[in-house]
Amino acid sequence: MQDHSTDTPSETAPARDATIDPFVEHRRLLFGTAYRMLGSVADAEDILQDTWLKWNAVDRNSVEHPKSYLVRTVTNLSLNRLTSARATRETYVGPWLPEPLLTTTADAAEETEMADTVSTAMLVVLETLNPTERAVFVLREVFGYSYAEIGGFLDRPEATVRQISHRARSHVHSRRPRFDADDAARQEITEKFMAACHGGDLNALMSLLAPEVTLWNDGGGLITAARRPLHGPDHVARWMLGVMAKPASAGIRLESAVVNGELSIIGSIGDYRLGALTYDIREGRIENLRFQVNPQKLSGIQAAGEPTA
Repeated sequence: MQDHSTDTPSETAPARDATIDPFVEHRRLLFGTAYRMLGSVADAEDILQDTWLKWNAVDRNSVEHPKSYLVRTVTNLSLNRLTSARATRETYVGPWLPEPLLTTTADAAEETEMADTVSTAMLVVLETLNPTERAVFVLREVFGYSYAEIGGFLDRPEATVRQISHRARSHVHSRRPRFDADDAARQEITEKFMAACHGGDLNALMSLLAPEVTLWNDGGGLITAARRPLHGPDHVARWMLGVMAKPASAGIRLESAVVNGELSIIGSIGDYRLGALTYDIREGRIENLRFQVNPQKLSGIQAAGEPTA
């Protein structure tokens, strides 16, 4: 599961260019760590800003391994943010979903591997870990750090980290959904889904949904959204078409985009992106839909050039 699309953790790699600031050099790794820890683009960017401030305040001559220092800083700042965020999410209005992030890359293999660690389904599963378990899982399973290195980041004995890692990995693997759609099948289903929504075709839309389909809708109490999960093809399809038929939805354009490493759907009016719909596919049908429309959680899909996780 390790994400080799980012910097590898080893400090024994060839000597880096001394003219490149380590923070800039490893920014993608740092963002990827914070985003997987928090499930929030905005919070991950805040963590990077705080890390930058700490990096500029430290005596760099005293930092033997800059990358390790930066990863440790990001990890601990993310742990603090995640712990406080847990309390806030207890009073969140409606379902809480991670913030979507455009993740298109030029490398198809890299994109596939990224989806394995940053898909919306995976981020939802990571929410079920406690903060320390999540940190250990991300550092170990995604970025391949050793137990000793993680212990150094978290000030925990190596044996303790190993136990936490085993517990977190077992937890994730038991809850992580497994789906079988290849890229071509996902593309075909996505196009049919958009056509059915644009055409208001209830029967066509229902035929694309699995019998046990569920839709989660995150509006954060800021816009009209379903505050409870919707279950079953009839309820989900009628709700989707009802949204498309509202006067406020006039002019909405659905288009495919790679979000969190998987082909997904983005709804837009003009140049503004209103929401992201991510979904899982099993045996040719859509089984889970996660619709993020909270306007405070859409910065990661608004423009090209966002940091890839």
